[in-house]
Amino acid sequence: SERRRSPPPLGASERASERFGMVGARGGSLVGRGVGRVSTARGSPAAAVRGRVAGASAPSARRALARARAAKEERELLMWEALREATDEEMERDPTVLVMGEDVGHYGGSYKVTYDLYKKYGEMRLLDTPIAENSFAGMGIGAAMTGLRPIIEGMNMGFLLLAFNQISNNCGMLHYTSGGQYKVPVVIRGPGGVGRQLGAEHSQRLESYFQSIPGVQLVACSTARNSKALLKAAIRSDNPVIFFEHVLLYNVKGPVGDKDEVQELNRAEVVRQGSDITILCYSRMRYVSMQAVGELVTQGYDPEVIDLISLKPFDLETIYNSIKKTRKVLIVEECMKTGGIGASLSSTIGENFIDELDHEVVRLSSQDVPTAYAHELEAATIVQPEQVIEAVHKMCGAAVPV
Repeated sequence: SERRRSPPPLGASERASERFGMVGARGGSLVGRGVGRVSTARGSPAAAVRGRVAGASAPSARRALARARAAKEERELLMWEALREATDEEMERDPTVLVMGEDVGHYGGSYKVTYDLYKKYGEMRLLDTPIAENSFAGMGIGAAMTGLRPIIEGMNMGFLLLAFNQISNNCGMLHYTSGGQYKVPVVIRGPGGVGRQLGAEHSQRLESYFQSIPGVQLVACSTARNSKALLKAAIRSDNPVIFFEHVLLYNVKGPVGDKDEVQELNRAEVVRQGSDITILCYSRMRYVSMQAVGELVTQGYDPEVIDLISLKPFDLETIYNSIKKTRKVLIVEECMKTGGIGASLSSTIGENFIDELDHEVVRLSSQDVPTAYAHELEAATIVQPEQVIEAVHKMCGAAVPV
């Protein structure tokens, strides 16, 4: 029982954070950001600073307080901790917010996103459910109809296929079919993607499955900062939001904002500005792309990298502003190539921005095969940094020496 009560090390994710590089990249488009006051309570950083600068000149004191405020803002968390903090803050802010799912209460969730929250909010707001996704998804959607704001956690996104009827026929359509009488402010979240030898059934990428459902919003977080700010926005939204978390990113560490920082759900993030080519990616592929970009820059290329974040709807404004500058688009995704997010995005770009392109849109996607358990075969089914580098070489030609 003691082992179950302490957060696991998630060693695979830690190794992944080292492998991907660029860990903790700062989030982008933010709304509602607030710094707040520096605490002067006894023992706080600001109080300690004030004690040290007593008798110093006013400019010195202001600089010291500014450094204390900056340190407060640059607090770092692992991604699972950032998601937990967002859940805690929103449950404290709004008594209608609750969490339901398998092992979300006493065990704290399969990746500890709700660790020990039941002690603060009780077992009814951290509701442990039977292993029956269709039942507790339907219960959560019904709760949302009555005015609550449920967070439904799937232990693995692949398991939510069992609740596809509730998500598609109920969650996405009830606002429309009721003539606007009901809102469904529900968040459906959990881990997905290719992990480390988890086998085919636990390596599903279901983004494209849910993208076709009318009435739902799709969001994929990628950093500690945007995971916290996006989850807070999703909980406050009156629309149903499916919130994708990658199984290998839970131990990625980075700065997080305070409780007032909320990020727009439908806004992409420009991770790196460039002029040669636009690389569109999301979730774990942000790190794969940035790892490739690190090598490309040394070769003289200047790629622009955009983290889509919103998978439905796409942030076409940010995408267009990049395309009209670079005139080339490379889509990097972990989703399947046939009918994947990249297929939908590629057709949307072709329909809207074809006159801005000097090259056909190129997609790098996972192979259309079940994900193998063997490590070498698993790696061969998903996009690697070397493939991104090769694609940029083919699309841009030889780099022009600076």
